[in-house]
Amino acid sequence: MMDYVKKVFNNYANFSGRARRSEYWYFQLFNFLVVIALSIPLIAFAAAEATAPAIIVYILIVLYALATIIPSLAVVARRLHDTGRSAWYYLISFIPFVGGIILLIFLVEDSKHGTNQWGPNPKSIGNQDFEPDAFG
Repeated sequence: MMDYVKKVFNNYANFSGRARRSEYWYFQLFNFLVVIALSIPLIAFAAAEATAPAIIVYILIVLYALATIIPSLAVVARRLHDTGRSAWYYLISFIPFVGGIILLIFLVEDSKHGTNQWGPNPKSIGNQDFEPDAFG
């Protein structure tokens, strides 16, 4: 899991290329776990009416969210490229009610085989050219 998270952060602002499903979903899981881990103390401090520590934790959550906006957008763009779609399909998520569902379907879809305009398949499936003379 951490290899995929490192890969996303190493490609911090790389909006070209392709990203496998595992790269995208492990990064989303990592983000979810970090936000949950930061929210637990926030809730505890808020329940104890300790406003100063709660504000500090809240600021940490906001800083983390700001730090991961660009990598999150980049990995979504690369994931859409892997499914054979332009990154502009991300804008479909702004359609009320159904846009997010359609985008989710696009994101869980399997990689398109072979090389497309955004590069070779990261799974290396279908990247080899067929040579008819190889069998006889």
